[in-house]
Amino acid sequence: MNSLVGFGSIAAFIISAVSLLNPGLEWDASFFDEPVMLLGFVLLGRSLEEKARIRASSDMNELLSLISTRSRLVITSSDTDSSADSVLSSDAICIEVPSDDIRVGDSVLVLPGETIPVDGKVLTGRSVVDESMLTGESLPVFKEKGLTVSAGTINWDGPLRIGATSTGSNSTIAKIVRMVEDAQGQEAPVQRLADAIAGPFVYSIMTLSAATFAFWYGHAVDCVLANLASFSLLLSMSRYYAGSHIFPDVLLNDIAGPDGDPLLLSLKLAVDVLVVSCPCALGLATPTAILVGTSLGARQGLLIRGGDVLERLANVDRIAFDKTGTLTEGKPTVSSVSSFTYDESEILQIAAAVERTAIHPIAKAIVKKAELLNLVLPETRGQLVEPGFGTLAEVNGRLVAVGKLEWVNERFQIKASPSDLMALEHAVMRQSSSPSNYSKTAIYVGREGEGVIGAIGMSDSLRFDAESTVSRLQRKGIKTILISGDREEAVATIAKTVGIEHEFVNASLTPQQKSRVISTLQTAGHHIAMVGDGINDAPSLALADVGIALQTEAQETAASDAASIILLGNRLSQATMAKVYQNLSWAVAYNIVAIPIAAGVLLPQYDLAMTPSFSGGLMALSSIFVVTNSLLLRLHGSEKSWKNSIAKISQMPAGPG
Repeated sequence: MNSLVGFGSIAAFIISAVSLLNPGLEWDASFFDEPVMLLGFVLLGRSLEEKARIRASSDMNELLSLISTRSRLVITSSDTDSSADSVLSSDAICIEVPSDDIRVGDSVLVLPGETIPVDGKVLTGRSVVDESMLTGESLPVFKEKGLTVSAGTINWDGPLRIGATSTGSNSTIAKIVRMVEDAQGQEAPVQRLADAIAGPFVYSIMTLSAATFAFWYGHAVDCVLANLASFSLLLSMSRYYAGSHIFPDVLLNDIAGPDGDPLLLSLKLAVDVLVVSCPCALGLATPTAILVGTSLGARQGLLIRGGDVLERLANVDRIAFDKTGTLTEGKPTVSSVSSFTYDESEILQIAAAVERTAIHPIAKAIVKKAELLNLVLPETRGQLVEPGFGTLAEVNGRLVAVGKLEWVNERFQIKASPSDLMALEHAVMRQSSSPSNYSKTAIYVGREGEGVIGAIGMSDSLRFDAESTVSRLQRKGIKTILISGDREEAVATIAKTVGIEHEFVNASLTPQQKSRVISTLQTAGHHIAMVGDGINDAPSLALADVGIALQTEAQETAASDAASIILLGNRLSQATMAKVYQNLSWAVAYNIVAIPIAAGVLLPQYDLAMTPSFSGGLMALSSIFVVTNSLLLRLHGSEKSWKNSIAKISQMPAGPG
């Protein structure tokens, strides 16, 4: 393509320059606008293509941005460990430094609410850490001395001093980024088709242009081929012009100039062939359709990354689901409240009062539930957070504790009997065990002078249409698989609820293990779509034949960066591919018709010939047609429900197996 564009632009410029500098030729052939138009449309196509490519890969920096750029480096003058009640020793000082400067073995302080900057082990302190983006576990995980933490996870409750075990390119997130980038380095098959056409096409057009010039300028070319050494023969034969000799009237056409110059005629027709066949439409065919399709999807809540996925989607015969944030909502919610003697609203009211200023997800869920019920929260005093265990505060003159059972029970002298506690736990868990609310844990509430008075069931709720989506896919012959980093019990319960067979359930997987599951299925000949939402899904989303990410927040997640598609409906992919092939067909058909006309096939009989400017105009119109045809995708309807978006894949013919 570059060669054809270059030859056409240079030829048009040289002829225009010669005509301008030698007015005595009376060629009237100044068309300096041609090189500008040619290069302009080619660059337009390239920019559209590059924009689509950027959407597919540049967001990988979002993964690395999850790591804090600044860290608190802890420096001590002795090797003495801090006391059990203190995170830092008395002689410790903290210096804020760039995270890139942290080395293995350095000690780092992470305060509540901050993102952990390095992989490491907890040296001192206790807290709960949100690891959902890596493990899929929606509830915070308790951390204390000796336990490992990962860069990019969030420290919720208490300060932690961490000993760095891996930093920079060796961190967990950096490894995930490399896996994603390696898996994404694939060229779109449709673009390969356009490139395969463009190569021979360019050389063919150059040959046709030379043949056009040779035909109209003279059969002396034949003499050159027969006797290259006979230059005098070439000169003597140059007065015979094959095309103009056979069709002498063509020299009367305006493009031959006022003197009927065969050289000018031949040059113009040769340039016509180069210009009219410039593969701008061919170059625009794929990127414009894909760009419009992806832009349309973005406005409808869909995000499509890269053109190749639109083809591969049709061959999907296995769909692998992550659990947290995909089949479930991905965040803890209050699903039930139970008490020995109090109303549910009273338990929720005093628990929300205690947790009102806490920042961890469970506290936020309790407060949110109270707000939804319009409960008036009493004033509290002296809130104390025990990282990983619970929160204590004074409510209406009495201490109230909210947290783990053992911790709450120890706060007060009055102890509930084991049988009462078992009955309370059974009651709150049973209320939470509906298909839409699988309870994962219970939070207990205790009051001074009474001991444990109630429990709140926390659950990660199923999406309302998860079960029907899985069922619909299975009825269409597409096998559904569940791969999750969460506990086996939680994963098995969700799988049973939505109808995924036990043999297709995989639990407690790391991001690398998820990728291996996808790779194993692909090796067996299956075409895999992966549906996920977190950082832990990023490598498998990128490795799968089609990655589908569900966004649970306003901004894109790491899964969004790695996925091929976010909430992509089958109908949109088919419509986009239809536009790609329509554009390619138009580009080919246009050249089949336009090139002979540009070469002068209508000149002898109808006295019709193109000027290079007219040829350039046709080239521009062909490109405009491609862009306009792609823009018609905007008329395509949207799919509102994620169920429709994913389950519509089932309308495609399933692949083998």
